[in-house]
Amino acid sequence: MIEIELSPGRHEEDVERRLREWASLDAVARLWRRDTTLWSSDPETPELGDRLGWLDLPETSRAALDPLEALRASVPFWFTDLVLLGMGGSSLAPEVIARTMPGEGLPLTLVDTTHPGAIRDLEWLRPANSIFVVASKSGTTLETLSLFRHFWSRAAEVVDDPGAHFIAITDPGSPLAELARERGFRAVFEAPPDVGGRFSALGPFGLVPAALAGADLPALLDEAVVAADACKDDVDHNPGFLLGAALGELALAGRDKVTFVTSPDWDAFPDWAEQLVAESTGKDGRGIVPVTGEPAREPDAYGNDRVFIGLILGGDAAREAEQWGDADETPGRLDALEAAGHPVVRIQLEQPGELGALFFVWEVGVAMSGSALQIHPFNQPDVQVAKRLARRAMAGETPLDEAMTNGAETDPDADSDPQADDTVDLVWDLPRFGHAPPRNPPPPDVDGIRSRVHELLDEVEPTDYIAVQAYLAGGEEEDDLLAALRAALAGATGAATTLGYGPRFLHSTGQLHKGGADNGVFLQLVEDAGAHVHVPESDFTFRQLIRAQALGDLGALARRERRTLRVRVGGPEGLGLRRLIQLVEERG
Repeated sequence: MIEIELSPGRHEEDVERRLREWASLDAVARLWRRDTTLWSSDPETPELGDRLGWLDLPETSRAALDPLEALRASVPFWFTDLVLLGMGGSSLAPEVIARTMPGEGLPLTLVDTTHPGAIRDLEWLRPANSIFVVASKSGTTLETLSLFRHFWSRAAEVVDDPGAHFIAITDPGSPLAELARERGFRAVFEAPPDVGGRFSALGPFGLVPAALAGADLPALLDEAVVAADACKDDVDHNPGFLLGAALGELALAGRDKVTFVTSPDWDAFPDWAEQLVAESTGKDGRGIVPVTGEPAREPDAYGNDRVFIGLILGGDAAREAEQWGDADETPGRLDALEAAGHPVVRIQLEQPGELGALFFVWEVGVAMSGSALQIHPFNQPDVQVAKRLARRAMAGETPLDEAMTNGAETDPDADSDPQADDTVDLVWDLPRFGHAPPRNPPPPDVDGIRSRVHELLDEVEPTDYIAVQAYLAGGEEEDDLLAALRAALAGATGAATTLGYGPRFLHSTGQLHKGGADNGVFLQLVEDAGAHVHVPESDFTFRQLIRAQALGDLGALARRERRTLRVRVGGPEGLGLRRLIQLVEERG
């Protein structure tokens, strides 16, 4: 069983007081009997009582082990790739399982982008040798259905029975379930409707793709059962309640930037925890900001808004690594952070199967941190705003004052791609997609561009965070440049930094950005995105879709009066990003 050690520093009494309060209120027993008054005085609050089914998954999911093994065994030997089409809670857990508990099944490729460049980069996939898992709780997720139509069309071109290459995971009776049956999918897995997407790691959304990838699901669920039993203990020995008290009380004390520091064996987990924390707590003007993948700093370079979560390899695995000269440096870094006065939560794990326990403990912990923060952890009220504005932008109907700030485009089909008046163009000397370079381009207003970037950085307070929202194709080079950008932003402001690729982050941290505290500064990065890739069975392209999603999110942030800057990057060899990094470094 995983071990949790709290070192909250001068906030220790706050954490202990919260645990005493929960003990006096019999909070553990109330959680397990689904008492929704832990979060709301109104027992009829929507998405509370009907969103607690995740508590049962460690036990109930065991019944799916034999069917999942039969599914894995039924896949023909000539299938070489597993492709997961899904967003947010429907896709993050299986990616973490596959990376943390690699098996001998099919290699997993997660597709959670609508960027046409990223879609074109997947032309190496051979649909005749691939199995596609289409995952959407509602069965209506626009990105997922668009990706399904794309890959269905590709499969139909090369096989007689494309349905045999597709599996659906969705809620009972959803439009996706109906579509899957109409088209003869290999299998349809119906998820428990009383489990929200981000709490579904131990249900079909997590387990079906993981089974096909060859993960050891019995070990995963065995550890989850042990964790569930431990989370029924008294609060002082209950790992979920200990974590929840620490997260909640530290956030209330201003330590709301939960920064992950992990051993290499566990570096996939924060990608899943990011969504769980952000979407569960970021609402009603409150929230906890998960910080993952941030370039490391010296301990005294961090502000007083941090708490560090250390995922440490322990036991025999740690001793074996040390014996082979591959000792983990994470414990030493956590010691230095604690010595510098930062609260630290150490979570020690000994073997990959404990990922199941880690999932469950964090679900309990985040749910109970919501009780401490007095918010509803199971809904996502602000996510729909960006979706609605994106749909209107797709139709070319979005008014300027609702879709964007200061006059951005309203027509997502315009090949000229006119930028918003308020957009900083860092590739001014490159032609727009589909147009020849201008013969006599006007000289760039370099001083004005520099001023716009520096003005945004001047607005950043020490306890703010800077969210880099990259509506870009991704890839190794771009990942490295964005990491360098985060380091430059940290050096210039001292603030925490986060990074999300669009539209993936809309289903992860998007709720926090709109519904959380007004301590976020948002840097939206866009590019021309290249040639159109049509979405079959529709009247739009992926290029139109991702542009509308960027505009919709910008509009939603504008409605909340968030501090934002939209920047056009792109160009050969990351030209736009390199110029942006240079401007930020000048400010530092």
